[in-house]
Amino acid sequence: QVQVMESGGGSVQAGGSLRLSCVASGDVRVSHCVAWFRQGPGKEREGIAATSLTSFASGRETYYTDSLKGRFTISPDTAKNTVYLQMNSLKPEDTAMYYCAAKWGCSQWSSYEFYNYRGQGTQVTVSS
Repeated sequence: QVQVMESGGGSVQAGGSLRLSCVASGDVRVSHCVAWFRQGPGKEREGIAATSLTSFASGRETYYTDSLKGRFTISPDTAKNTVYLQMNSLKPEDTAMYYCAAKWGCSQWSSYEFYNYRGQGTQVTVSS
């Protein structure tokens, strides 16, 4: 079993930055894939980015949804079993509940239904 817990959400003005953290605990393996999702008001849940927990960057799988790549960066700290989501140049449309989830392997990384370990979410609110 694996548990994941998000933190770092809050309120920020447009143009600002936030860094979210997802701490994984329990039977965490390097083959686990950890992803960030978000769901805004009246919107469907969407995948943001995912990463494997391989220690060496050269062997790590990393995926992004195209529309957010460049503003959002996912990075694991494998020593701490923590995956960060750095969010820059935030916009009001980034307002959402942000979720962390984990599963075995990163295939179909953006499909939330395939993740069997899920966090409760952390709220991000961006004001104009």
